[in-house]
Amino acid sequence: MEWLFIFEKLIWFGIAAMGFAVLFNVPARAIPAVFIMGATGGILKVILMKFGVDIIFATLVGATIIGIISVYAAHLKHAPPLIFSIPSVIPMVPGVFAYRMMLGFIHLSGTPNKAYSQILESTINYGLKTFFILLCLAAGVSFPMLITRKESVKDFKIR
Repeated sequence: MEWLFIFEKLIWFGIAAMGFAVLFNVPARAIPAVFIMGATGGILKVILMKFGVDIIFATLVGATIIGIISVYAAHLKHAPPLIFSIPSVIPMVPGVFAYRMMLGFIHLSGTPNKAYSQILESTINYGLKTFFILLCLAAGVSFPMLITRKESVKDFKIR
């Protein structure tokens, strides 16, 4: 049962990444690599969360793996690394947390009631989770590219 769940998530992360690649007019030669990177980063996030790792750190690890793979894919496919990394991390954007944060703001703008402090606490919690997950996505994708910027990727030996 668990393997089927993981395989299903792997396929959906890859399809979502591939859909965003088509939406952003990524060259056709790069779409299979975007599928693999989106599936790899997303499933790594899901597996880490299954083992009890916090969603923020799991997202950082998944985005960093996507950033590292995109540097190598850029060399192999002769395209900029952003073509591979950006569509691959978009499926990991925390839409549910942002939605719940906005619903909390809507509830807070209504008439105050007994649960005001509880709604405020959950709204701030969802907002901070959204912010830190987006920060980890940006950092995870950009750090591998910044580290390898001084050296040419063509000097790396892939074995």
